[in-house]
Amino acid sequence: MRPDPSALPPVIHVPTGLVVLVGPPASGKTSFVRALVARRQIDAEAVVSSDEIRAELLGSAPALARSDAADARVFEERDRRIVSRLGAGRSAVAESTNVTPQARARLIAIARRFDAPVTMLRFDPDITDLLRQYRERGRADLAPADVRAYAAIMARDAGADRLRSEGASAVHDVPGRREAVAPAEAAAYFRFD
Repeated sequence: MRPDPSALPPVIHVPTGLVVLVGPPASGKTSFVRALVARRQIDAEAVVSSDEIRAELLGSAPALARSDAADARVFEERDRRIVSRLGAGRSAVAESTNVTPQARARLIAIARRFDAPVTMLRFDPDITDLLRQYRERGRADLAPADVRAYAAIMARDAGADRLRSEGASAVHDVPGRREAVAPAEAAAYFRFD
């Protein structure tokens, strides 16, 4: 039996430009972009992941991977890749936590250089689901207290109105476990121009 079309959420159109994912670790950002790529809604090169860049640049030096110098190197490379894509008139998806205003301001400034719209996609699961997802991922680089701290920053500094006031052209919440929506299903709600 097919679902009632009136019961399905409307498709959200995301224009060519900068797409900023905003959410604590383990909130589903990576699973969501993997689903977008698998569904051929975006190309893999559009995804600019700070975690992947960190692994590329520092994978063999885990002791250095979490230093201030390493962070600077990772985010300089991330910015360079975003500039390259926006400069060519293509979309870039900034996949990192982006829960602080400072992190978002840096990205918004890049987008403004190219007069590119900024779409922010929020990943905001409740803390119980977030910690469950964190445990399922088995990350060793973060403790549950770190995940809680990121979630608290998100709650304080990344509400939809705040994101709009910072310069987002559009802000959309990405459904997840709270709504009983898997990443591939969430990806189906979005269309990228």
